[in-house]
Amino acid sequence: MPLVLMALDDTLLDRSGAFRLWAKGFLDEIGAPQEDLDWLLSVDADGLTSRWDLSDMIRDRYQLSAPSIDIHEELHEGPLAFERLDPLVGCALQIAGDAGLVPVVVTNGQERLQDSRIRRTGLDRYVADWVISEQAGVSKPNPRIFALAAQRVRMRLNGAWVVGDSPEADIGGAAALGLPSVWLHRGREWVDNRFAPTRTVGNVIQGLSAIMAAAQ
Repeated sequence: MPLVLMALDDTLLDRSGAFRLWAKGFLDEIGAPQEDLDWLLSVDADGLTSRWDLSDMIRDRYQLSAPSIDIHEELHEGPLAFERLDPLVGCALQIAGDAGLVPVVVTNGQERLQDSRIRRTGLDRYVADWVISEQAGVSKPNPRIFALAAQRVRMRLNGAWVVGDSPEADIGGAAALGLPSVWLHRGREWVDNRFAPTRTVGNVIQGLSAIMAAAQ
């Protein structure tokens, strides 16, 4: 009965896809060219850029009169309207659970926001529990957050898998613990020579299938 420690953004939920859809509408709303979409996606950096910094960059680039706090709020709330749990991901989690896997979300971020996303999309129905860095007081790739996730479901880390799209936070965290891992490449090449994932796949459904096959 393997424990599966899973990332949230761009693993279980398509955070980048939701941001892209929001960004297209936002550019239209402010009268900016759609050619700027690549710039906006680049400076967002898969959500790693501070929302305050991104707010200031957008305000300065387009000379917006709206205060940064309004843009900041839009950056937080706007993409959520486009975020959905892929039914195929839900189905894969259900199958994995029936096969004996125990999926637990391990995510960095604000407790209120991440908890709301997990519940609002219905992801909470398919996972055993979740740990959020702000609540836990420690972030990936620190091994402590993965240990806390195991404690939540009263399981040992030994034999667990880590699944995620971040080379550093997810695969680096797994490597620090000596755990097998699945990396969602999202069209990227693996370039880190300090460690490497056990499996490389295109999406989380393939990742769960790989773990189930390995567990047989």
